[in-house]
Order: sequence, then structure tokens, then C-alpha cells
Amino acid sequence: MSMIHHFHGGRRSSSAFDPFSLNIWDPFKDLDFPQLSRENAVFVNTRVDWKETNDAHVFKADLPGMKKEEVKVEIEDDRVLQISGERNVEKEDKNDTWHRIERSSGKFSRRFRLPENVKMDEVKASMENGVLTVTVPKVQTKRAETRSISISG
Repeated sequence: MSMIHHFHGGRRSSSAFDPFSLNIWDPFKDLDFPQLSRENAVFVNTRVDWKETNDAHVFKADLPGMKKEEVKVEIEDDRVLQISGERNVEKEDKNDTWHRIERSSGKFSRRFRLPENVKMDEVKASMENGVLTVTVPKVQTKRAETRSISISG
């Protein structure tokens, strides 16, 4: 009976299982899991799509509410595309009462190694409606030409 008493938070119960009990046993409550800070939330939530077309590699990043001045697009010499930025925390007024804070703030950075067939000096970026589009043109490969050779003799 002492085990039943312990699992039900000190109250006595006529059965070992009470489906209406709000005392839920959590086997993980004493384990130390790293908590995701608000600073890391933007980094984790920055979604980027990468597609390859016949002419270019196109990256699209969802950055709702951000201005183009808050975003940096860089290309490193070893063909690494980096998209980074920072979303600032909204200024708090001491008289405001916050009921919920779900929008993330802080720094973010995403890096992508580009393939060898890109024109790194012709990269273009644009931002519209909170979507950053980075276009990295591809080097056009020559198609093998077939030429007929006349046979003498």
C-alpha cells in the first residue's frame, strides 16, 4: 500500500490506477536535459530550401518580420554560402503585462557548402515578404560536339 500511496502524491486511493488523476508520473523529471534558450530558437527555426535548376542553385529562407538590413549573405573563398542575421528583442515597457512570448529573437546563422560548378562572383540576393532568395548561377558546361571526319583513301 505504501507504493500506491507514493505514486498518488500522498492521497489515499481505492485503486492503484486513477484515470482522472492530475498527478502524472514523469520518468524524465529528474534528468538534466539542455534547455533551448530564446537566443538559439531563431537559429533552430530558420528554415532554408535549396533547389538546383538548370541555370542556378536557389536558396529560400523564411525570415518573417526581418528587414534586409538585419540579414547578411556572404560567400567564403572555399565555396561556403553563409546566411546570418539578428532579430532584436522587442522593447519592454515596465507597465506591460505579457501573457505569452512565442516569437523568437537573437542571432541565426546557416552555412552551405556549394558545389564546384558555381559562379561565386555572380551571386544575387533579394528579400520580399519575409522570404530571402539567394541565387547562385552555375557554370554552363559545354556539350560535346560531334564532328564528322572524312576518311581519305
